[in-house]
Amino acid sequence: MTTGWTFAGEPSVVGPGGVTLVEGSTFCLCDRTGDIEPGGTQGLFVQDTRVVSRWQLRLDDEPLQPLTMLTNAPYRASFLCRVKPTASGGERALLVRRDRFVGNGMREDISVVNLRGETSQCELTLTVDCDFADLFEVKEGRVRGRGERTTACHDTALEYTYSWRERTRACRVTVELGEDGDPTTLHVLPGLVVFRVLVPPRGTWRASVLATTGVDGRALHLQFPLDRPVEDAAPATRLVEWVERAPRVLVRDRSLVHAWDRSRADLGSLRIHDSECGTTAVAAGAPWFMTLFGRDSLLTSYMALPLDPSLAVGTLRTLASHQGRQVDPRSEEEPGRILHEVRAGVDAELALGGSNVYYGTADATPLFVVLLGELRRWGLAEQDVADLLPHADRALEWIERYGDRDGDGFVEYQRATDRGLVNQGWKDSWDGINFADGRIAEPPIALAEVQGYVYAAYLARAYLAQQQDDRDTAEHYVHRARRLRKEFNEKFWLPDRGWYAVALDRNKRPVDALTSNIGHCLWSGIVDPDRATAVAERLLSPEMFTGWGVRTLASTMGAYNPMSYHNGSVWPHDNALVASGLMRYGFTEQAQRVACGILDAAAAFDGRLPELFCGFDRDEYPAPVPYPTSCSPQAWAAATPIQLLRVLLGFTPDIPNGRVWLNPALPPRLADLSLLGLPLAGTRVDIRVRGGEVEVSGLPEGVELIRAPRPVISPILTHSPRS
Repeated sequence: MTTGWTFAGEPSVVGPGGVTLVEGSTFCLCDRTGDIEPGGTQGLFVQDTRVVSRWQLRLDDEPLQPLTMLTNAPYRASFLCRVKPTASGGERALLVRRDRFVGNGMREDISVVNLRGETSQCELTLTVDCDFADLFEVKEGRVRGRGERTTACHDTALEYTYSWRERTRACRVTVELGEDGDPTTLHVLPGLVVFRVLVPPRGTWRASVLATTGVDGRALHLQFPLDRPVEDAAPATRLVEWVERAPRVLVRDRSLVHAWDRSRADLGSLRIHDSECGTTAVAAGAPWFMTLFGRDSLLTSYMALPLDPSLAVGTLRTLASHQGRQVDPRSEEEPGRILHEVRAGVDAELALGGSNVYYGTADATPLFVVLLGELRRWGLAEQDVADLLPHADRALEWIERYGDRDGDGFVEYQRATDRGLVNQGWKDSWDGINFADGRIAEPPIALAEVQGYVYAAYLARAYLAQQQDDRDTAEHYVHRARRLRKEFNEKFWLPDRGWYAVALDRNKRPVDALTSNIGHCLWSGIVDPDRATAVAERLLSPEMFTGWGVRTLASTMGAYNPMSYHNGSVWPHDNALVASGLMRYGFTEQAQRVACGILDAAAAFDGRLPELFCGFDRDEYPAPVPYPTSCSPQAWAAATPIQLLRVLLGFTPDIPNGRVWLNPALPPRLADLSLLGLPLAGTRVDIRVRGGEVEVSGLPEGVELIRAPRPVISPILTHSPRS
């Protein structure tokens, strides 16, 4: 396992007190003074390349001491610092403020404030370096320093260039003094910017430093230039527009409101804008996954539909543009397959499969079809459906031709080379799929939840065909769904255990561990109703439910470790799908318990759910125990509160058939709740729940409100497409 992401999931430790700023595919990792310390994982990263590897500010050769860090947007922060007292105990009356903005590069506005009534003189130095390391090298702590790097000095700028094979990167660090600045007090040396600062009594000295970047000879436009106010810059205006048009939640429980607001802002910052294609997709998470992922981006878009369906449309279009066209074992590309991840770093050999696009995932392809079907239910225009439908059909062809490797009706995975992922479901760590006694399952592996996704994809395609009055296609996929459901319930059910196997291994033996994956099977609807009660009981058993959420693996299993990545931890997005499945089958109280546990965890994390946290029992520790390398913000964790609210409202649209199901099942803490401005088929819907009274306004014309839960079994199965 020597290459980048063979153990896919777990990121490197950013470090205690680390700060992450994010804008699109740009992110900055630094400490609480604003410094980027060399030799670790900190840096300014643009398109999977660490552009700036060192950025240290000193005052009279002394490091700064942090006072506080202020942030009101994911792409900006203000660092307030001072210089430590002298050896004799004397206080320096100088406040240093660093206002930082990231987006295709970095802008830092530096202010030195003199708090005394006499002039203060000091020397401010900024040490800079650019190593242009690939993100994979940084993440794994093995930066090799290959390629050719040059540095040049100018009167007010430092220039760094790097070339490796046919890829080039550049960084220009430019200094601009404030209006009263004296250019003779500025000195630019190799790797060093020196300011001779004279601050008047009760006055302020100012300067700005810009780090602009270039990729393969093309300069990237810094999104926070000095010639316009920060509030008018593209990231700021995009985020303001996103927040203003997003729906609002009104409820007495402030933890839900806070989590909703944090989720809204984080998802806004994780959007990736493609100016050439005119699309907006969602990245998986900061700091190491600021790029398009198949599974993560699709599930995030699905869960974020009540916030903005256009995010799902952009994600589908972007993924469709990369859909597999040929068989390439190195990248695991296959015709019709939806990618696992895209990378843009300087060295493709470090990425999965040695390619900038890697396709080794078993679940993204069916989830692509599922999301398209769900978007149609939310009112996606017929032309948009027509544009994406050929890609959905190619995805279904992949399922039947390449996904089902041995013709047994189930989708399996096995990596094509030793450069690929060992496990290719959402639990993609090397030990993520194991038997009850802890033994690792051997591929080819057919995951339980993946069969559920395929089942849902068949029904989604049948639904799309039904809308086009294509009865033959609808009947074909209804038949396939029925057959898959029958086979799944025969082969995966463990009657002596009372739960479904997490997978079938290479010998078609059920992998008998008790996992949260069975909750995904409830979500997809592939579970037979007469077995759903047993599944719900297992998910809410003490072995699985911590009080904060459902564990990925039961505490009675051989591989259980509450501090592991996939074998006993709690993942918010996983719980959102578990709660969705429980509510689908009518287990209201159980779904409420899961939802409230996750919302309590969100409150403990100041409203921002992390990628995962440790799976200790709630009665063992008074707060959820953080997982040390968890990504934050992370896309599907950010989308979790949105999905949970939809689940508790029982909101299921079917706009083409002129109906919307609504069946609120709010716990007492969320009583008297309003969701205002829900986007639906080009309109905005307001939902108000007051005790047993429900008021809905703004539904599209001709759409009927059905005050009942959505049927457990898809109506398309109970009513033949030919009837």
